[in-house]
Amino acid sequence: MTAPIAVALDAPDLETAARWATLVTPHVSTVKVGLELYLRYGPDVVASVRGASRVQVFLDLKLHDIPATVRGAARAVARLKPSYLTVHAAGGPAMIRAAVEAVPATRIAAVTVLTSLSEADLTALGLAGPAPDAVRRLAALAVEAGAQALVCSPQEAAAVRTEVGPDITLITPGVRPAGSANQDQARVATPEDALAAGADLLVIGRPITAAPDPGAAAAAIAAALRKSAGTT
Repeated sequence: MTAPIAVALDAPDLETAARWATLVTPHVSTVKVGLELYLRYGPDVVASVRGASRVQVFLDLKLHDIPATVRGAARAVARLKPSYLTVHAAGGPAMIRAAVEAVPATRIAAVTVLTSLSEADLTALGLAGPAPDAVRRLAALAVEAGAQALVCSPQEAAAVRTEVGPDITLITPGVRPAGSANQDQARVATPEDALAAGADLLVIGRPITAAPDPGAAAAAIAAALRKSAGTT
């Protein structure tokens, strides 16, 4: 059984992204294609990382525009059949609803507060904090507008789960195995702690893709999660 991990394929080129995907897909449920890779190679990147496997593709474009534009953008990627497509919750209910209606076969994941933002950043942006309060407000707004998934820091996962109930998929970036550097993430947790807090899908990038053997790194994290859950 694969682990509930979305490996962020932030690769310098398409060949590397496809190689990483091939190495990790025996161990993880999902691969994530971000904005940089998508803009560089276009829709072909999805077929390249999906390969012949049944791995889920998480298309992380973080759409944020007027509702009509987001509706059109979501329709434009619908043929790629991503399992998840991200939009910014801060775009508002009408924008979120437009995305949901445009791609009924894809789960729209609303991004609450980026995990790279600190409390000081939120204050500078004029967002009423602390971060967990801002995240909960955006989460409730997004779910009311029809979002089926939410992206939040693992540090806010428990509060968001209480806010939105059991049926919404919680996706948590900012996940770092014990001993890994935080890099540009400000609000982080270990994979085990993120799942314990209520996360359903863990986004992990560099701790896997920067390892000498990404497949082995993914397998090790998956095994640790199974052990912590008491399964084999």
